[in-house]
Amino acid sequence: MLDVRGSLENLAWNTEHHFLHIKAGHPFIRIWAVQFELGYSDFRTIQMALQLAEKMDLLKRFATAYNEVYNYEYAFVKGDIEGFNETYGDKIDDYMTAHKELLAIIEEIKTFQPAIDPTEKNLI
Repeated sequence: MLDVRGSLENLAWNTEHHFLHIKAGHPFIRIWAVQFELGYSDFRTIQMALQLAEKMDLLKRFATAYNEVYNYEYAFVKGDIEGFNETYGDKIDDYMTAHKELLAIIEEIKTFQPAIDPTEKNLI
C-alpha cells in the first residue's frame, strides 16, 4: 500500500480536534476552514491508496465513516456553531460515535502502512 502516514495522521488530528472544538461550542475560526479543506485532500489521498491496494471493503467503510463526519463538520463550516446546533444540536452523541468510528478505521488503515524508518526524520 502507498505510504500515506502523513495523510492518516493529519486526518486523525483534524477529526479529533474538530469534534472537540464543536462539542465545546467554540465559534468558527479561519484556520478551521483551511484544516477542513486539507482534510478532504487527505481523505482523497487515502482513498486513492486504498483503491490501488485493492482494499475495497476497507475503502467503503472508510468513505462511509468519512462522509458521516464530513456532514457534521460541513454544518459547522457553513453556519458556525449556531448553524451546527440548528442542524445537529441534539445529535452530538451521534457525532461522537461517527468521529470515533472514523478514527478506528484510520487506525486500521495504519496497520497496512510501511514500518517507520528511524532515519526518515519525519519526511512523510
